[in-house]
Amino acid sequence: DHETGRVFLDRRLFTATTYPADYGFVPDTLGGDGDPLDALVLLEDPVYPGVWVAARPVGVLFMRDEAGEDAKLICVPPKEPRWANVHDLEDLTPQLVEEIQHFFEVYKALEPGKESSTAGIAGKDAAWQEIEASRMNFRAMHQHP
Repeated sequence: DHETGRVFLDRRLFTATTYPADYGFVPDTLGGDGDPLDALVLLEDPVYPGVWVAARPVGVLFMRDEAGEDAKLICVPPKEPRWANVHDLEDLTPQLVEEIQHFFEVYKALEPGKESSTAGIAGKDAAWQEIEASRMNFRAMHQHP
């Protein structure tokens, strides 16, 4: 939970799918859906819930869901040799990019009242723009009059 710092199960997926990578959020950001900016981190092995992971953004998947715009950063760990040559979306295999897109197109399909659709994917420059916009949204929301 981004407000309390506690780890809660948000929900289980209703579809016969699994997240294609570890999933979390970027602290001190506010996305178009009113939640912190989501981040998918491509790791060789999953980490425990609540573990902070350094991540290098290489792309962003633009989406909409029932709460509004819901961009997903695509990131890699910056110090892992297996990901050393991945700096932009085009450095990922097309198959992996398609798997990520497909997952986010269908992962809410069987959940009552939920929906999701993808609206394009872009590289690291767009990812950094999304991060900065989300940081600005967060600062604006938390300014005291």
